[in-house]
Amino acid sequence: MTETVNIFIGVLVLLGALLSLVTTLGLLRLPDVYCRSHAASKSATLGVLLVLIAALLYFWFEDNYFSARLMLGIVFVFVTSPVAGHLLIRAAYYTDVPLWKGTVQDDLKKKGQSNSVQQMKNS
Repeated sequence: MTETVNIFIGVLVLLGALLSLVTTLGLLRLPDVYCRSHAASKSATLGVLLVLIAALLYFWFEDNYFSARLMLGIVFVFVTSPVAGHLLIRAAYYTDVPLWKGTVQDDLKKKGQSNSVQQMKNS
C-alpha cells in the first residue's frame, strides 16, 4: 500500500473522530431535544460513515479484500440514522416536548396537527 493511500485513510479516520467529537459537544451544549437530535443524527452519521469508509479502503488496499459487511454497514447507517433522528424529533414534537425559549420559528405549528395525532392525544 502506498504512503498516499495510508495518509488518505488516516485523514478519513481523523475526520470521522473529529465529527464524533463535534457530536459529543453538540449533545452536551445544545439547548433542547430538537437541536441535540439534529447533532446526533447528522454529524454522528457522517463521522461513523467516514470511519467505516476508511476501514473499507484499508482492507481493500492492504489485503485486496472488498468487505461486503462493511459496505452493508455503510448503507445501513446512511439510511437508518437520519430517518431515526427524524422520527424521534417528530415523536418529541407531537408529545409536546417544549421548544427552546429562544426558538424563532415553529413551522409545524403553522401546519397544525393531523387528526390522527389529535385523536391519539384525546384517548
